[in-house]
Amino acid sequence: MSRSFLRRLASATAVVAALSTAGCGYNDFQRLDEQSKAAWAEVLNQYQRRADLIPNLVATVKGEANFEQETLTRVIEARAKATSIQLTPEMLADPQAMERFQQAQGQLGSALSRLLVVAENYPNLKANQAFQDLRVQLEGTENRITVARNGYIKTVQEYNVLARSFPTNLTAMVFSYAPKVGFTVANEQEISRPPAVEFGGGAPKR
Repeated sequence: MSRSFLRRLASATAVVAALSTAGCGYNDFQRLDEQSKAAWAEVLNQYQRRADLIPNLVATVKGEANFEQETLTRVIEARAKATSIQLTPEMLADPQAMERFQQAQGQLGSALSRLLVVAENYPNLKANQAFQDLRVQLEGTENRITVARNGYIKTVQEYNVLARSFPTNLTAMVFSYAPKVGFTVANEQEISRPPAVEFGGGAPKR
């Protein structure tokens, strides 16, 4: 027998085994694949919501005299980078793509955290209702991001257990259901941790 014939026979045998085994998991793969895509869409929606708030936040902060330009620049640049990285559902099995996406979003979160910390040293900003409204919206959005991200993590974990367990791993192999990449939440929290800010001489000069 030729090697090509043996390969075809092995593939056919795998298909029969996957489809004839009780609980082959095909329907579960379909369900969890769609759920993970929907969960990811919600993650992207909340990150976009955060990005959409930033131009108004930057415009409001620019109205404050002597505000740290470096802090503003970091937010603007981090937003540009984060919004330039697109991670489609088809790319969710690519660890490098997910890492780039997470790093960009984490850096944006860090830049925003610093901006909010620095703003505490500007009484006029703290008294600015527009700024405070934006701050509340940002905090609410960060909470929504956490909820959406946790929903995605849970769905992907369930999907990946199915993809790696026997006999459903045979179904995954036959129908190309590759494991998906989850969030490494600990790493992102480290990236997003607000920096220590020391103001030394008190309020900035006017």
